[in-house]
Amino acid sequence: MFDLRLTTASPAQTADLAADLARLLSPGDVVLLQGPIGAGKTHLARSLIRVLQGPDMAEDIPSPTFTLVQTYDTPRGEVWHADLYRLTDLTEVLELGLDEAFETAICLVEWPDRLGDAAPEDALTITLAPAGETERAIAVSGSADWAARMADLAARWAAP
Repeated sequence: MFDLRLTTASPAQTADLAADLARLLSPGDVVLLQGPIGAGKTHLARSLIRVLQGPDMAEDIPSPTFTLVQTYDTPRGEVWHADLYRLTDLTEVLELGLDEAFETAICLVEWPDRLGDAAPEDALTITLAPAGETERAIAVSGSADWAARMADLAARWAAP
């Protein structure tokens, strides 16, 4: 099991963490983003998508709050950014095709509690919480497979 706890001091530092995470992701990876409204889930997802798009792609990255899902083509493959806040039933998630995207795309899912039993067991879970005006307490957890992939990131972000 992988478990990393850290605090970012600013939105820029949260974006730096997202950039480090982006470099580790590939199609079939699912990142579950948890936390209350305003915790920074969308900021982290947008920052991660920007890195995956690369410097030559200046595509706008809107919040998927109303569309439920935004998809992006990147050099690493397709990215799905889903915001499930407004969903009330698992069948709505399945209608989006998110379960199929879990197999073929990099998926970033806000409000993953709406997935219920459909949440992939091998997903990486990132929980964000305000820890001050601009600070965020962030917990990153996942399976043993994630532990090996995240070793360098964990060493860089470990508290001194």
